[in-house]
Amino acid sequence: MSEELTNEIKKRRTFAIISHPDAGKTTLTEKFLLYGGAINTAGSVKGKANSKYAVSDWMEIEKERGISVTSSVLQFNYDDFCINILDTPGHQDFSEDTYRTLMAADSAVMVIDASKGVEAQTIKLFKVCVMRHIPIFTFINKMDREARDSFELLDDIESVLGIRTCPVNWPIGSGKRFKGIYDRRAKTVRTFESVSTGGAKSAAETDYDINDPALKELATEELYDQLIDEIELLDGASDPLDLEQVQKGELSPVFFGSALTTFGVETFLKYFLEMTTSPLPRMSNKGEIDPLTNDFSAFVFKIQANMNKAHRDRIAFLRICSGKFQADKEYITYRAVVSCVYHSHSRSWLKIARLSAKPMPVM
Repeated sequence: MSEELTNEIKKRRTFAIISHPDAGKTTLTEKFLLYGGAINTAGSVKGKANSKYAVSDWMEIEKERGISVTSSVLQFNYDDFCINILDTPGHQDFSEDTYRTLMAADSAVMVIDASKGVEAQTIKLFKVCVMRHIPIFTFINKMDREARDSFELLDDIESVLGIRTCPVNWPIGSGKRFKGIYDRRAKTVRTFESVSTGGAKSAAETDYDINDPALKELATEELYDQLIDEIELLDGASDPLDLEQVQKGELSPVFFGSALTTFGVETFLKYFLEMTTSPLPRMSNKGEIDPLTNDFSAFVFKIQANMNKAHRDRIAFLRICSGKFQADKEYITYRAVVSCVYHSHSRSWLKIARLSAKPMPVM
């Protein structure tokens, strides 16, 4: 394999975003695209009066109900990385599409509403990630609204989902008193001074050393003293950031922020890219497939049909496992054919899957 192709593979990051409906998943996706320059203006999911919708919500039912129904694959470049986002439906009526899509992800971003904590659909999707040993990163969203106690939110994640947490940053207040976040590694506080929605990329931000007197004045003495106490408790009681445990899906790094105001989004994105890996080997019926091999291989995780009523259209979404895809070539596709046989001992019908193959052009 050429050095150029090897470098391109190492730049790749592919992750899925999972959440309960209305936790802010689609808004967070949009802000990622804004930072990557893939779009210039963020559409409001609920902005029906102005006919503005989230770029990842394109079906009529999505526009009508303000929710994501299908999995959208979105790509953008940021800081020399090529990032693929699998934006999945959070609504329970469309969860099967999410389960299939998670097969194509290398990691998952779990979005949680700071006022509600872990919700029903989050639990279901989390279990799928655990079964596949997918690293899970947590973004606690909507800190610009009144939120539950931060320690309660961490306890909720650990007790309900059964995964340990490690806060990478920590909020100062919430709602109207939301002043900023404390970076535990840098030991600095990033504050924001204005709410920036719509097409703006970022709220106005300022960094302060934790011991800077100006920070105490800005945050108020009450919130500052509370922050110092909480930092001391975190340093003594929380799990250390162990990337090996993160990769095994046993520890979830936690970030706080607000996707609507864009505050904390870029901080999360930078840390996320630092902690995740390039595509890893995948198992197949022929053994492990190394992504750095020359032979092309991929699997179809989604087929979207009838997107345009005027045309008989169909798009197959592929997760490339190795090699390089070339549109002018024919590839052998394997299709799982399911047949039913009667098992006399258990007196029940069993579903048996076998693979059939035929060459066909992939467009």
